[in-house]
Amino acid sequence: MKFKELDANVSLQDQLSADTSPVILINLFSVDPADGDALMEAWAGDAAYFKMRPGFISAQLHRGIGGSGTFLNYAVWESVRHFREAFGAPEFQSKLSRYPSTTVASPHLFTKIPIPGICLGP
Repeated sequence: MKFKELDANVSLQDQLSADTSPVILINLFSVDPADGDALMEAWAGDAAYFKMRPGFISAQLHRGIGGSGTFLNYAVWESVRHFREAFGAPEFQSKLSRYPSTTVASPHLFTKIPIPGICLGP
């Protein structure tokens, strides 16, 4: 798997030093469409691992339609600290090799913002 920053100005590594809660992980995956099933299988294994970690709230994988090889993972964590500990664990890092070689991942952390009359904040 290759990693590509979603934001050229702020890396995931920079974000991991923040002290924010709750936090939303958006991970955009690009993969050869023929490798879609393999990506979903690897992601399911990761989701099962994260589900057992402290601070994990939920996750959902989405796939582009029409034969797309684009996937979007939306995961909610209690805090950056919880995500950092789970993501940085050697147990998780060793699982990354299960993704197809055509996979490019772009993980980035977000926080909800309130827009009056439209959406709620944290």
